[in-house]
Amino acid sequence: MRIAVFGSPRTPAGHPRVLPGARRAAVAALAAGSLLLSAGCSSNDDSGNTQVRPTGAPATVSSSPFSSPSSSPPSAKGSVKVVSTLTEGLASPWGLAELPGGDLLVSSRDGRTITRINGSTGKQTLLGTVPGVSPAGEGGLLGIAVSPAFDTDHLLYAYFTTTSDNRIARMRYDATGRTPGRQLGAPHTILRGIPKGYIHNGGRIAFGPDGMLYAGTGETGQTRGLSQDKKSLAGKILRMTPDGRPAPGNPVPGSLMYSYGHRNVQGLAWDGQKRLWASEFGQDTWDELNLIVPGGNYGWPKYEGKVGKAGFVDPVAQWRPSEASPSGIAFAQGSIWMAGLRGERLWRIPLSGSPGREPLAAPQPFLQGKYGRLRTVLAAGGDRLWLVTSNTDTRGTPKPGDDRILVLQVR
Repeated sequence: MRIAVFGSPRTPAGHPRVLPGARRAAVAALAAGSLLLSAGCSSNDDSGNTQVRPTGAPATVSSSPFSSPSSSPPSAKGSVKVVSTLTEGLASPWGLAELPGGDLLVSSRDGRTITRINGSTGKQTLLGTVPGVSPAGEGGLLGIAVSPAFDTDHLLYAYFTTTSDNRIARMRYDATGRTPGRQLGAPHTILRGIPKGYIHNGGRIAFGPDGMLYAGTGETGQTRGLSQDKKSLAGKILRMTPDGRPAPGNPVPGSLMYSYGHRNVQGLAWDGQKRLWASEFGQDTWDELNLIVPGGNYGWPKYEGKVGKAGFVDPVAQWRPSEASPSGIAFAQGSIWMAGLRGERLWRIPLSGSPGREPLAAPQPFLQGKYGRLRTVLAAGGDRLWLVTSNTDTRGTPKPGDDRILVLQVR
């Protein structure tokens, strides 16, 4: 398989930065990214089974700027135990981020708010409402991230939909002497002009091990060609400095694009080798888990799933939309953990620990149907994950207590 690259791949000029907070280690990065309206994001084909077919060459992956010596592989079979419910009663939760010290921040897509969750007691404190957000369909207040220098700059980042576009802004969080609901400063937009749609707005953001901000975008569900248009910000993974400028070492100097040919990136996470992984909604046939190669073309709209075509990067794993409709992902215990919306399950994809692309074993589902739609998963350190349900987003069937954040023990 050959990889299509816009420009020449380069190693980022900056040195890796360690994110504050023990549970915000870069190797378990944030999250660690919708299809047609009927399926929680897709026009879905219900007939298929999960398939994993090895593809790609180790040499391709080694070009990743985050590669490092491999770690020990996990067991082929894993386990998930729900330890507790940290908090409940959340409305349309979408993004999740950890503060230094272990408290969490959660965004409400439709409520346009950011709430702090005490990491021990689950107590909720409203920080405030983000102005300029215009919720509709799959748009609204989406992914959030905490600045790598939060201890000194107190900055939060948010990806959200306005009346005209999707954009990324940062705002200061200051609880000193401020009442709940009034603790967010005015947003300062660092990137505007990401095309919006009623569906397929992307929205996941995360700081990588290199200290750069990554964002997964969608192709709006209206103009498919935007994914292959290198001049458009739609259908891409973007890589930028904390102030929104193209990051040093991007495949095309002066461009925000890190990879292209995506339909709707929903999850971002880095593994123990500091390689970037992304989950993505397919259309009728295959949802995808992709290992991201700088400059790689991931095929949409020409191809969906594994096709083995020269010049395009095949997914590492693929699912029928009825089994997945994936959202957030996280890395923990040697595996990628992927939350499923329509699939209503948590997928474990054990990684081999080698420089290659092949999973160690077939993906394994957990919690199927027990908690409804699953939106976001975040590594909590060691063998723990936080998992956010998504039943109050107008597409689920809420139960008493929805939506909630669960604490999981995994291996």
